[in-house]
Amino acid sequence: MEKLNYEVLKKSGYTGYILESAPEKVMQFGEGNFLRAFVNYWFDLANEKAGWNGKCVLVQPIAPGLANMINEQEGLYTLYLRGSQNGQKVDDKRVISSVSRCLNPYEAEGFAAMMEVAVSDDLEYIVSNTTEAGIVYDPACELSDVPCSSFPGKLTQVLYKRFQAGKPGVIMLACELIDNNGKELQKCVNQYIEQWGLGAEFSAYVNEKCTFCGSLVDRIVPGRIRDPKEVAELEAKHGYADPLLDVGEVFGVWVIEGDEKLNDVLPFRKAGIESNVFVTPDMTPYKKRKVRILNGAHTGFVLGAYLGGFDIVRDCMNDDTVRGYMNKMLLDEIVPILPLDQEDCKNFAAAVQDRFNNPFVNHELMSISLNSTSKWRARNMPSFLEYVEKTGKLPTCLTMSFAAYIAFFSNDIQELTDAGLVCRRSAGNTYTCSDDRWALEFYYNHRNDSVEELVHAVMTNEQMWGQDLTLVPGFEAATVANLTKIRTEGAMAAYASCL
Repeated sequence: MEKLNYEVLKKSGYTGYILESAPEKVMQFGEGNFLRAFVNYWFDLANEKAGWNGKCVLVQPIAPGLANMINEQEGLYTLYLRGSQNGQKVDDKRVISSVSRCLNPYEAEGFAAMMEVAVSDDLEYIVSNTTEAGIVYDPACELSDVPCSSFPGKLTQVLYKRFQAGKPGVIMLACELIDNNGKELQKCVNQYIEQWGLGAEFSAYVNEKCTFCGSLVDRIVPGRIRDPKEVAELEAKHGYADPLLDVGEVFGVWVIEGDEKLNDVLPFRKAGIESNVFVTPDMTPYKKRKVRILNGAHTGFVLGAYLGGFDIVRDCMNDDTVRGYMNKMLLDEIVPILPLDQEDCKNFAAAVQDRFNNPFVNHELMSISLNSTSKWRARNMPSFLEYVEKTGKLPTCLTMSFAAYIAFFSNDIQELTDAGLVCRRSAGNTYTCSDDRWALEFYYNHRNDSVEELVHAVMTNEQMWGQDLTLVPGFEAATVANLTKIRTEGAMAAYASCL
């Protein structure tokens, strides 16, 4: 079977949208599954629906990468967006043609090509997703490096080359999953300007002529299909082989933080996808929406659901008790206290059920359980405390979720190993809790406590919560009652009691 390229695609009889050649308007640091299922997809839609007429040239952020594979396929790859939308199964195929090529800057030829793009009249945007560890200042980097090891170092090299050539500033779109990603990237670049003595004029160019935008990205991307049988079936169906085939969920939102005038500069509003990709002066509300609703839903129900016998998220959504518990928590306790557009939040919450019910993704509850102590504190505790402050009452489901959290880490503790805290659930199998070592040691040391002793010890542990939760009126007594119910009647009976 021939690998995908433009000639092979024509022979395959594909009738979807394709743009074979266009100016390279985007330099993109990162060539992995996520960016290709997200950023390059949105630019592909902009080409089709807005006549943007642009291509993205990708740059490997680290030495091992996909450059050779991408170039062999002339930038083409197949993307499947799969999931559940409005209760209906979706499995959409699209061949993405918004990528021109991929450069490996760790080879002399690739570095030279990156610098050629840097001074191009066509370049308008620089996009990055170099993982959470990517935006970091490494003082070992030098301007003469070919290339700098750090991404901000490479970016400074690119911008300095562009500045020296007298070219206009560019718009930076940072997609890394860290707080204030755009500001942190700009800060690192300024550190290199100072370290390398690049001068006030270049500093003014970077900080006044270039625009650093932070952004919030939201799409689950499982990535490649690993089942050989399904791969073979798709190759026969497509009429070509595609080792770069990518898979993402249907849902996708890209919130870009910056001057709203950028909505008229970026091609997404013109393409009619402004509900998915848009610029806002402050993305904090959207981050809060995602963390409180999407992430908060996960952390709020998975621990009790696992104790109740469930293993993957989709099965939870097909159970009346767990689904009902999650929806009540979202719609009655989390959404109403968010200082955001309520209709928008309700729609986002409704989409969560579809996203969790994705028929193509086996999202394991145990993978979501990682570091649940810090997750409950960041995702659920703010909603819990704000609900109490606003209503003067305890939120039923969020209160239960806290008891389920304690139950998960204390359920028939077997041993503490290097891998984590080994507990046993009622089905008889053991499971290993993964969290900060101090948290696991805390639960192991309290393994013989009574329910009352354990709850009091957990709630007064300020290392866990940053405060004494026994000071919340009625919370300790409710947690004792809830944990007792989980241990005596089971987690599903406890969840059902909330409905």
